Formats: sequence, structure tokens, C-alpha cells
Amino acid sequence: MHPSRHRLILLAGTTVAAVVAGTLGTVVASAAAVGCRVDYQITNQWQGGFGANVTVTNLGDPVNGWALTWSYASGQQVTQAWSAAVTQSGALVTARNVDYNATIATNGTAAFGFNGSWTGTNPVPTSYALNGTTCTGAPSTGEPTTPPPTTPPPTTPPPTTPPPTTPPPTTPPPTTPPPSGAKQMENLDRGLISVRSGNGNLVSWRLLGTETSGVAFNLYRGSTKVNASPITGATTYLDSGAAAGSAYTVRAVVGGAEQAASAPAWQFGAGYLDVPLQVPSGGSTPSGENYTYSANDASVGDLNGDGTYEIVLKWDPSNAKDNSQSGYTGNVYVDAYTLTGTRLWRIDLGRNIRAGAHYTQFQVYDYDGDGRAEVAMKTADGTRSGTGQVIGSSSADHRNSSGYVLAGPEYLTMFDGRNGAVLSTVTYDPPRGTVSSWGDSYGNRVDRFLAGTAYLDGQRPSLIMARGYYTRAVIAAWDFRSGTLTKRWTFDSNSSGNGAAAGQGNHQLSVADVDADGRQEIVYGAATIDDNGRLLYSTGNGHGDALHVSDLDPGRAGLEVFKVDEDASKPSSWFADARTGQILWSTPASGDNGRGVSADIWAGSPGAESWSSAVAGLANTRGQNIGRKPSSANFLAWWDGDPVRELLDGTAIDKYGTGGETRLLTGSSVASNNGTKSTPALSGDILGDWREEVIWRTTDSRALRIYSTPTPTSTRIHTLMHDPQYRVAIAWQNTAYNQPPHPGFFIGDQMASPPTPNIYLR
Repeated sequence: MHPSRHRLILLAGTTVAAVVAGTLGTVVASAAAVGCRVDYQITNQWQGGFGANVTVTNLGDPVNGWALTWSYASGQQVTQAWSAAVTQSGALVTARNVDYNATIATNGTAAFGFNGSWTGTNPVPTSYALNGTTCTGAPSTGEPTTPPPTTPPPTTPPPTTPPPTTPPPTTPPPTTPPPSGAKQMENLDRGLISVRSGNGNLVSWRLLGTETSGVAFNLYRGSTKVNASPITGATTYLDSGAAAGSAYTVRAVVGGAEQAASAPAWQFGAGYLDVPLQVPSGGSTPSGENYTYSANDASVGDLNGDGTYEIVLKWDPSNAKDNSQSGYTGNVYVDAYTLTGTRLWRIDLGRNIRAGAHYTQFQVYDYDGDGRAEVAMKTADGTRSGTGQVIGSSSADHRNSSGYVLAGPEYLTMFDGRNGAVLSTVTYDPPRGTVSSWGDSYGNRVDRFLAGTAYLDGQRPSLIMARGYYTRAVIAAWDFRSGTLTKRWTFDSNSSGNGAAAGQGNHQLSVADVDADGRQEIVYGAATIDDNGRLLYSTGNGHGDALHVSDLDPGRAGLEVFKVDEDASKPSSWFADARTGQILWSTPASGDNGRGVSADIWAGSPGAESWSSAVAGLANTRGQNIGRKPSSANFLAWWDGDPVRELLDGTAIDKYGTGGETRLLTGSSVASNNGTKSTPALSGDILGDWREEVIWRTTDSRALRIYSTPTPTSTRIHTLMHDPQYRVAIAWQNTAYNQPPHPGFFIGDQMASPPTPNIYLR
């Protein structure tokens, strides 16, 4: 295991305790039975007290409502619990579900945590029962082999108000200086997948950004090597005639020497992998409106440091609102799942965070460089963490009679990706101030939020949180280091010298190194903010719904921006130099141009093609009309074998052609998100080679369905997740009006050899 990777390992029949540098090691117990299994983990322990997490796995029929019981042998007492209602009578402890985790499907899990007190010894329980059924097995029964420390643990019971600072994480960031100019990236595994393709399996894997072109690979089906000589081209292999469900591993070959085997391939037997979900229970609003939940936007990050992505998912209630609409909404939940469907935690944002596309933009990234991703989002009074910590007041209700939240404190919280615990909470910047100063008095424009992640110092990522774009625009940059969120800078269009950025924001943002200085900028609609928080330029062309940033024209130096506008007095779309904002070409004003896309979708013209809803035809890099406009102007995906990109819209992927589209994929029993926006939960290079996966929710939201291409390719490219611009684009993809990711280099017909990423891995 790589030294920067950290795994929580649940051990059956043994107890582990270690004291290193004065810190008590994890104490874990497991018990297994035909009907249920219980994993009881002592997370920390101090003189007279301890904290514990419990995970219940239901191995029998589904249950709706549960009670878990156990007994303590040494007089321990539960003092405080979260994600369950815990009572105790003498030695007998009973933990009952709360509303959102009442249902446990077969092989599903429910988790809760608590703090307790102890004297003398603190042995783990020896038996558990779920709804009266004993969870039998061989539980761990030991206790720490050395005395616990006399100082309290690094975490404390849930606060009633957010602390200004929080303790550092248990694993400090690395102190070894990174290579000069290199950016911190995830230490990913091979992401090996096997997709059924005809009578065989298409097996593909990641070429890491730190690997040279000299790295080759051997692919094994079971113990049989399937390739005659090491694979030096694309990181994909069509194993014709192989049985469905065949097991595969891959080994790198470096200098003629075969390296260790990868983890086994994920199986996409029907072309997709289902990740089971736990749907939150519905509810009713103060006005009596009932609502249910659907899976919405998702993101990925290596939450536990094992090199494999986990999925972070936002749940939206059926009464979610656009900011322009009045009315109460249900609470917003954010979950984390492994690719096998194990739920790691659930965060309840509470009644004081309204539900809708513009309110909750969550970011998933390893901000402190400890090899594990954190999760950041705006919080409020009553937000409950994945471990049950309450931020602010649990009883406060700041909603007005129209359902808007225009009063009360606003917070920004960094959560631990492993368990959803609060790591650091600070006052949200930018604050709402006077509601009417953002463009209206009823609460529409004041709560238009955007979020992103950017390498502002050229090496480590910073968190970007923003508010406003119709009029005033404010962007705050935060660093998360040593367990604490600290402000890097704030950009405010109301400040002297920044007025040209007012009214220039989009319903999205993009992040790219537009001036090639190694540090990324925030492309905030028609204005771009430099890495130091100063205005780089503004085109003055105003607000819009969509923009794209990449090397769209490989025939000229640098990156380009393609953007559509809403202002009827401004160009309906334009193509500009991303460094200076110089407009290279534009189309005449034509009202609200709501959709626009730019990518190389046709090999008949060099570079990217650009098109939009309100403009006829398809434009080349010089703005000339070169033919038929595609039938959709939504998302994109690299799906087939060539480097020309495909069209992703709704629940289908199409290949553009001058006479019409060719359908490549129609999703089965899946649904798109966000109404007429028809966007996937997430699309990107999540697994396998450099081609992109697409994730949709199933129509009943009981699973996320991940599709991957069954088509071979001869193109070899490093995993796009090791391209810094593409990786941060995956992080900001869920922001407001979702847009597809682009790398910092050109991928398309007659493309040059991709640059080797200048990165280091954590």
C-alpha cells in the first residue's frame, strides 16, 4: 500500500490497539451472523470517555425501522449519540433508527455514532441483536493493551455553535517539498474495468499522469496472460471470445520488469455498473405540501485514500425551487457511497438551506494534501454532519412565509470525506448583507451561489465560493491547511477597480490557467479573475448560461473561451482569447441565447466547432458557418474510438454527422437531472482509459448507473483526471447550470501528442 494511502480495516475476531506518539490506535470489533453483522469501532478514547461508530449490515430481508441492542460488561454509559436515538437501562443499550436511516435493504447498512464514559476497562460488546435477531459470530473482545492518554481526544462532542477553528486532521499534510511547479493530484489506482462488448470484454485502465510513454502493460484473465507481447499503445484491450464476468487484473511493465497486479476489474456486464443508493424518506412542509426525494448531482473523490473513487451525491426534494420561485422546500441531503453501494455517511443540510440548483454547490477535493478528499459546502443553523454534529442552533428556523432564507447566520464547512464529520466551520464569505443590494428585494439574486476549486498558488488546491452574478459579484478563495479554513483573498465587484466585473457572471464558472503562468484563474462568465484575486479582464458582454474553456483552436497559442449571452444588446455568442479577453469572433445580438457548446465534434474541420441555440449553423474556429447545427446543445463525452467528441443529451449519446446524428448509447431505465437542462448526475473520466463515463440515476433513484464505452481505441492518453484543468472541472461540474469538463490541451482530430502532466501524487 502506498504510504500516503489510509484504509480503515474492520477486523473480525481480533482487537488492534497501538500507541504511537501518544495517540491511541483504532480499536475495532466485528460480529457476523446469518441475519446481520455489526461493526463496532472505538474511534478515540481518553481518561473516562470514548467515542464510537457503529455500522449495521442487514443480511436478511429488508427492514423498515430497526433497533439494535447490546450489553456493556464493564459499566460503560452512552452519554451522547448521533444518527440514532440511544437509550440505556443498566448494562442494556438500545439504538433506534432516526427518520432518514430507518430502511435497511438486504445487504444494506445503517451507521450511527456516540460518545460514552468508562472506568477501569472499556471492552467492546460481545453480542448484538437487530430487531431481536442475534447477530452471531466471533466478535473482538479485547481492550487497549496500554493505558489510554490522560488528555482528551482531538475531537469533542457536537458543538452548538461553529468554532472559529478546529483541530488538525489525524494525519498531517506531507512536509516533503513537491517538485518545482508540480501540482498536487490524487494517487489513483488503475481503475480497471471490463465492459461487455459483443462476444468479448473490452478491458481498459488508467495511464497515470506520472508515467512515461515507456510504460507497457500485461493483462491477465485470471492467471492467464491474454496479450502476446506487452501493450504499449492505448490502455485498452478487446478480449474477444472471453466469457462474460471473466476476472481481470493488469500489471505495468517497466524496464522489462513486470510490476504488481492491479485490483480486480470492475464488471460492466450489461455495459454499466449500478451503485445502490439509500433514498431518504419524504416529508411535508409547514404549508402541508408533501415531497419525496430524487438523486441529483454527483461528484467523485478518493475519500479514504485507497486510490479508488467514491461518489458524493446530492439528494433534492421534489419541491426544490428556482430562486425566482417562492415556497418551502424539503431538506437537502448529501451522501457518500463506495462503488459497491456502501453508504459512508449522510449530511442533512437542515431547514435553513433551501433546495434548488443555485443554493448548494458542493466541492469534493483533497485540499490539505493528506491523500484523502474533503467535502465543502455552505451550511446553516441546524446542519447535521455525517457523525451527527449540529452546526449552529438546532432549533432555529430562518425561513420566511415565502420559503426564502434571508436572515440568520451563514457558514462554510469543510467535512471529513471519510465519515462526514465537521473539520472546520467559518462564517460564509461573501455574506448576504442587504438583500436588495444584489438586484432584487425578495431573495432571487442574493442567493445565486457558485463554487469551484483552483490551484491559485500553482501547487495546491484552494476552495472557491462565490455569490452573485446578475449585478454584484463576490468571490472568496479559501485554503484548507492543518485542519482549518483560512481566507486567501476576496474579490468584490463593488471594490475600487473591480466595477467592470459587475453583471458579468454566468450561471456557472470555469477554472483554467489562462495566462500560462502555472497558476489557475477563475473564468467568471464574461470576466476573469487572476490567481491573486485581481480582475484580469472583462469583455463587458454580460451574463449568460454557458461557457467553455480549453485549447479550442490548436492553431493559435493559448486557450480560448466560447460563451453565450442573455443580453439582447450584446453578441449572442463569442469566441475569445482566454488570456486577454480579446474577442476573436462573435455572432449578432438575438436576445437570450440559453445554450451553447464548443468542442471538436467533426473531423471535417480543424479544431473545435461551436454552436448555440439562437444561432443557425455550426461555426469553425474562425466563426465561419461550416454546416448543420447538432440536434443538441448540452453535454459532451469522448465515447467511441476516435478523439473526436460525442454529444451527450438527456439519457443518450450521439455521434455528430453532417446529415444527422448516429445513436451510440441509449441509457436503460435511467433519468437525467435538473429539468429541461437534462444533465447527468456526473460525466467524466471516472474509470478505465481516457474516455469518459456517464452517470445517470435510475428512474426510481435506487441506484446510480455508470455507463462506460464498449468500443476499442488506438489513442493513448494519460487519465484526464491527472490533467489539473480537467480534474477541477469535475469538481465544479455540479455548480448551478452544469457544464461538461474540458482539459487544458486539445483533444480531437489530428491532435498533437498530449503534454505530460507536471504533477505529484498524494
